[in-house]
Amino acid sequence: MTQTDRPCLAALVVLILLQLIMLSSLYAEVPPHPPIATPLFGIGPFIGASVSAAIAAIVLGESRAGRVLALLATLGALVSFGPQKYLDPQFPLIWPAVIAAQLAAITVLVRLFPALSRQGA
Repeated sequence: MTQTDRPCLAALVVLILLQLIMLSSLYAEVPPHPPIATPLFGIGPFIGASVSAAIAAIVLGESRAGRVLALLATLGALVSFGPQKYLDPQFPLIWPAVIAAQLAAITVLVRLFPALSRQGA
């Protein structure tokens, strides 16, 4: 990912905005919102970490750390918006966000993996 890789940057921004909107709906308790917690962790802190990783990836750009953070941010977003959401009872209410996030995640991964393989990672 380079600073001029506009599709990857745009996709990370999509993931950031979608997660911030979901986090806001969680705090405001506006349905549909994510659960407060899952058996493994609290959703609010997890979304915060994922958004932070995406912003750091944008700031760090083409560096190895930037690519790793972009990958982590994408995987973090897929916890909230991954294919498992097709089985969620609230899917009819959240499908635009799920599909947008999945398209953004695919964009990041397609743009990211060739860069990682060139670095020998």
